[in-house]
Amino acid sequence: MGGDRGLPATIPGALAMLAHCEDVELLMVGPEAEVRAALGAHAGHARVRVVPATQLVDMAEQPKAAYRKRDSSMRVAINLVKSGQADACVSAGNTGALMMTSYFVLSTLEGIERPAIASALPNQKGGVTTVLDLGANSECEPQHLLQFAIMGCALVAAVEGCERPTVGLLNMGEEDGKGHDEIRQAGELLKASGLNFYGNVEGDDIFRGTTDVVVCDGFVGNIVLKTAEGLAQMLGVFLKEEYTRSLYSKLAAVFSMPVLKRFKARVDHRRYNGACLLGLRGLVIKSHGSADALAFECAVRRGYDAAKNGVLPRIVASMANFQPAAATGSYHTSPALPAETTASPIASL
Repeated sequence: MGGDRGLPATIPGALAMLAHCEDVELLMVGPEAEVRAALGAHAGHARVRVVPATQLVDMAEQPKAAYRKRDSSMRVAINLVKSGQADACVSAGNTGALMMTSYFVLSTLEGIERPAIASALPNQKGGVTTVLDLGANSECEPQHLLQFAIMGCALVAAVEGCERPTVGLLNMGEEDGKGHDEIRQAGELLKASGLNFYGNVEGDDIFRGTTDVVVCDGFVGNIVLKTAEGLAQMLGVFLKEEYTRSLYSKLAAVFSMPVLKRFKARVDHRRYNGACLLGLRGLVIKSHGSADALAFECAVRRGYDAAKNGVLPRIVASMANFQPAAATGSYHTSPALPAETTASPIASL
């Protein structure tokens, strides 16, 4: 029910998965009559089920107030993950509300102090660079960045099939002495962790594909993400302006259209929509609030891929292996993971 566009984007985006993935089941959470009306003929589809929720979370609502809404579509969807009825929750709603509700309903995995938002950004090598944290934690201790690296590597290993991903620490320079104390200490932890640590990387290394994973605090990561999206949109505007400047430019555009379409596909931020909230006892995917149907479909696919490829068990195993190295902070014990459900991923939307 969330996002700037609401049901006109989330319903078509989610339904597009039915045609592409024969083993996905959609649990559509929201006011039953409204959701069924938007689904139309698909309301009776064998792999679509409407789960009623009587409350909604506004996009500008304070996270604490949203969390107290026990029958909001957001909380009901997350509860489906906690109970094992769904393998992933996908939402385009209020980021702060989703983060807080997920944190308190699901709790964090053993050894994880703070969950992190991770997303894939395109790089020059034709692949993606996974960056985290992208906004969940504005300030981080060195051990938090180490935990982010461990989770990021587990995500890349599961979804991208790269068993030993390289890790870069986002800094203001490549030299070891660069950055503030927390960054330098995080670098030392990463060196001693046994991870495939490349060293410090700079902002342009994300798009060069220098490493598979880049870790940073949420303040820096969110700025990186929004800057990248803004740059991609600006390039599109500039190209359109230049190709419509004169009759000759318009004629040139006709002949270069195949190239322009390929260029647009490569820099289209919608195709990389869907950030994983890593470190929780369940999979939660945050879609961009302005997502259209294509972007939301990509977010649902992120959730599907994460569930299908066992991201959660990989993170659990990775944290168990790295627990001695990571135990520089004070960890808390959370309830055990819910029992495994069906083999086919179920997206709670």
